[in-house]
Amino acid sequence: MPRRSKLYAGLTAALVPAAAVLLALGATPADAAVGGSGPYPADYETSTSLPHHTIFRPQTLPTERLPIFVWGNGGCSANGLSQGNFLREIASHGFLAIANGGPNASGSTNSQMLTQSIDWAVAENSRQGSKYYHRIDTGKVAVAGFSCGGLEAYAVSNDPRVTTTGIFSSGLLNDADDYQLRRLTKPIAYFVGGPSDIAYPNAIDDWGKLPAGLPAFMGNLNVGHGGTYDQPNGGEFGRVAVLYLKWRLKGDTTAGSNFVGANCGLCRSQWTVQQKNLTLDGPSPTTPPPTTPPPTTPPPTTPPPTTPPPTTPPGGNTGCTAGYAVQDQWNGGFVANVSVTAGTSALTGWRVTLTLPGGTSVSSVWNGVASGTSGTITVTNQSYNGRLGAGQSTSFGFQGTGSGTVTCTAS
Repeated sequence: MPRRSKLYAGLTAALVPAAAVLLALGATPADAAVGGSGPYPADYETSTSLPHHTIFRPQTLPTERLPIFVWGNGGCSANGLSQGNFLREIASHGFLAIANGGPNASGSTNSQMLTQSIDWAVAENSRQGSKYYHRIDTGKVAVAGFSCGGLEAYAVSNDPRVTTTGIFSSGLLNDADDYQLRRLTKPIAYFVGGPSDIAYPNAIDDWGKLPAGLPAFMGNLNVGHGGTYDQPNGGEFGRVAVLYLKWRLKGDTTAGSNFVGANCGLCRSQWTVQQKNLTLDGPSPTTPPPTTPPPTTPPPTTPPPTTPPPTTPPGGNTGCTAGYAVQDQWNGGFVANVSVTAGTSALTGWRVTLTLPGGTSVSSVWNGVASGTSGTITVTNQSYNGRLGAGQSTSFGFQGTGSGTVTCTAS
């Protein structure tokens, strides 16, 4: 469906910079809660090695390692204190929260600044002499943002280091950007201000286009587009964000119970909740753990050279089929979608071979794992979309350079 872009785009560009002007004049959010409500009182700092960012951290680093939370401000504002109460609250629960933009700075930000935050945290964790040396959990990274900052988060959510994505009162502005949804492979959560939130229609549109099998949560709190970020400790959005991060980045299933199941904690509150493919631990319901393979199925890493894969019987490719379609094409590039459909038997995994002509290459893949970028490459399933019942389908997509003319076969 066409996006509702003009008014929303204008609001994302203007909403928070106005707040930034107030902060620059010396005003602070009402009842700023220095320290946050968590066990590790937190505040912010800056670093010469990460200019144009604001770093929120526990004042005294805990013994446990800090997962990473990188944040794009509303309006893509370069004021890193725009949602300061909210970010300080997150840091006080044992997270390293890094916002785009310096404290009370002016101007605007971009999505690359989120990647710079991750790069910096990973480097500091490895740098001897850093206060963060071996104090950061670089294997747990959340990328998130509010309004325009949510668009920044979408843009870098395919970074392989990202563990989960958080979209706060945001949604893609144009259908041409839907490829960013198709390449999502990690859990995602939406926290939106209800039907009165100007981003609500776009967020709902995105929700309906998420890849099949992707673990996803959506919560709507009827507070409008501005959220509760300026309230003490970030208000209700701060409380719920902490619970989500404790679950996804620290493995806290008690916190996770607020998001999972028909009787979830938020389901029994003022939040309106939607869920897809959520379990407290392990793979999603549509992707049960693989069972012990039948004795006739060789381990996938060491198949006997004379034994074909069980989904590809000798003399024909009847295990599954693949359908290839170019969805977007421009001068020098394209986005394509490949549907994979099981045959008469169920599959526990699939493999698609793409034959690319000279001058054509693959730059990114979502919902699949690619073996290369040019020539003949193979794409295999992700952990959550390899198991298909007879006749069932899934899909993956990729962005490429060149003409988009690709030969596609499946096994």
